[in-house]
Amino acid sequence: MTTRSSVWLVAQRPSREQRRGRYLPESSCHPGKMAPALAAQAIGTYTQPGDVVADPMCGIGTTLVEAAGLGRDGFGVEYEPRWAALAEANVAVARAGGAPGEAEVVVGDCRRFASLMPAELVGQVALVLTSPPYGSSTHGQVSFDGRRVHKRDTHYSADRANLAYGGVGPLLTAMEDMLRGAFRVLTADGVVVLTARPWRRDGALIDLPGALVGAAVACGFVLAERNVALLAAVRGHDLVPRASFFQLNDVRKARLAGRPQHVIAHEDVLVFRKHP
Repeated sequence: MTTRSSVWLVAQRPSREQRRGRYLPESSCHPGKMAPALAAQAIGTYTQPGDVVADPMCGIGTTLVEAAGLGRDGFGVEYEPRWAALAEANVAVARAGGAPGEAEVVVGDCRRFASLMPAELVGQVALVLTSPPYGSSTHGQVSFDGRRVHKRDTHYSADRANLAYGGVGPLLTAMEDMLRGAFRVLTADGVVVLTARPWRRDGALIDLPGALVGAAVACGFVLAERNVALLAAVRGHDLVPRASFFQLNDVRKARLAGRPQHVIAHEDVLVFRKHP
C-alpha cells in the first residue's frame, strides 16, 4: 500500500486565538493542548456529519468541541478529573453556541478505553483522534514582571500514576492497550489519527511518531497516511513561527552549550486503518 502524505496548515492563527470565545479561558492552563484547527481538519477529512468521534485522552475536550461544531457526536475519556470537568464545560459552551453535535466525557484510563465506552457505540466509531503526553511536563504558560520570568501550568498532573510520568516504554505499552481498544470500537472502515511530535529528553531526540507507528502496526493497523501539521503560519513565501517561550529558551541553551538544535515546528499526523 502506498502511504500518502501532505502538509496541514493548522497554525495560520495562533492556537489561543483559535480558542478565544469558543473555549473557556481556563483552557489555557492545560500544558499540552491540541490545536483546534488540527482537530477540525482531521474530523472534516475522515468523517461525515452524524458520525461518532472518540478521544481516549481528551484533555480539555478539543476533539469533542470541534466534532460537535462539525455536526459529529463525541465520546472522550480523560484520566484527570480536573481536565474532564473542563472538557465537559467546553462542550457545553459549544452546544450553547449552536454546535449541532453532542459529546460525553468520562473519567478513566485510556488503557480501558473500549470498556468505558457505552456498549451501543462499540463498533460505531468513525474516528479515534488523540495525542499522547510528552513526558511529565511540557510548555505551559509564562509571564514577565519586569525583572523575572514566571512559569505556571507546566505539568499535566501531580498524580505519579499519570502516563506522563512513566517514560517512553510504559507510554508505548499503554498506547498499544489503547489502540487495541480502538480496533474494537471502530467501524470496519474507521480511522485512527494520532498526532505527535519528536521531543527531547536529556538532549536526546525521541522519535515518538516512529514509535507510535510501530505500536499501531503491532495492534493490527496499517499506516495509511503520514501528514505534517505545520506549527507555523504561511504568509506568501515566508513562515511565521509559533514557537513558545519554552521551545526558544531550550534551543538557545542547547546552542550555548555547544549542542546545535532547531525548534521543532511540526507535528506528525499519523493516519491508520484496519485494512489496506
